[in-house]
Amino acid sequence: SLFGSDGPFIIEVGFGMGLATAAIARSLPDSRFLGLEVHAPGVGKLLSEIAARDLQNLRVCRHDAVEVIDAMVAPRSVDGFHVFFPDPWPKKRHHKRRIMNPAFVNLMADRLKPGGYIYYVTDWEEYAQQMLAVLGAEPQLENTAPGYAPRPDYRPLTKFEQRGLRLGHGVWDVVFCKKRGGY
Repeated sequence: SLFGSDGPFIIEVGFGMGLATAAIARSLPDSRFLGLEVHAPGVGKLLSEIAARDLQNLRVCRHDAVEVIDAMVAPRSVDGFHVFFPDPWPKKRHHKRRIMNPAFVNLMADRLKPGGYIYYVTDWEEYAQQMLAVLGAEPQLENTAPGYAPRPDYRPLTKFEQRGLRLGHGVWDVVFCKKRGGY
């Protein structure tokens, strides 16, 4: 009832300034998007994009993503999660702060419908390798590629990503889906 439609339901965790989120929602008008972000300027920017583009399939929540997904999202109700360029916390002593950890991956996997996906992107190779291991260790999930996945046409290059590519940084896309049987 929140969207007035019943297309695929996709949650974006930490959308930053939201320009890519708005572009994806515009390119996939039959899907329903919920963007979760704690950064007030990013929330404001995405709300202005929603109004400017008249996006009827995108909603925003300014709150901690882990708490929202845990308390407000039913098991087996989500078609996909997008986690694009989360804070890498590059210092080893800060790795425990990374949002993509086994507990959060398990929570997202529980909320996915069978066949649903977790789509993660980073420009930190070490974090990408860690995510392959963490996602690969979740028994409800399986990799959709033999390693890293190609960037789908619907995901635009972000301003941040374009800058990184100009500087010679790599970008790694990881897509795992929930197994259809047994869960």
